[in-house]
Amino acid sequence: MENGKRKTGIMGGTFNPIHIGHLLLAESARETFGLDEVLFVPSGFSYMKKGMEMADKKMRLEMTRLAISGNPSFALSPVEVEREGNSYTCETLEALRAGQPETEFYFIVGADSLFAMETWKRPETIFQNCTVLAAVRKGNGHDELNAQIACLEEKYGTEIGRIPMEEIPVSSTDIRNRVHHGKSIRYMVPDNVIAYIKKHRLYTG
Repeated sequence: MENGKRKTGIMGGTFNPIHIGHLLLAESARETFGLDEVLFVPSGFSYMKKGMEMADKKMRLEMTRLAISGNPSFALSPVEVEREGNSYTCETLEALRAGQPETEFYFIVGADSLFAMETWKRPETIFQNCTVLAAVRKGNGHDELNAQIACLEEKYGTEIGRIPMEEIPVSSTDIRNRVHHGKSIRYMVPDNVIAYIKKHRLYTG
């Protein structure tokens, strides 16, 4: 906590399902930027994920709760799950800021999101209400990414933080496919989430 202000990271996503890549990114952001907590915000209905096999929003909320239960620095928000209609990051940030006006918010994303954020609803509102933190793979070859960061920083009068990370070869799409074909997802997903997926026969098609 700096200058008396709480530093809260926001980790949004469909979490369909949540996996170790999400957890490692959140923990890396917390450690790198000295965050007091990371708030996981599962989306209710993502307008960008139409056509995807999507677990019920309350089930995705519960899987996220299970996944973060062992980390006292991780917390869960149902703000998007409880909202009707599409989930928009700008509206979530406004709601969180209204409830905690003295908190400094940090929005955690993968590097690829930096190339898409301007297509999101009211991107200027996102940059006004938080500091964006982006996962950046260690090593060289980031010319295009650095150029995009510089462009966004100049356009929106903001600073974008970099989270140095190794690439984690895990994706929710791959996990769903593996479950569908009866393959193991051990070590890709927390054990209690695997048990939940099996119990409710999620992603079996």
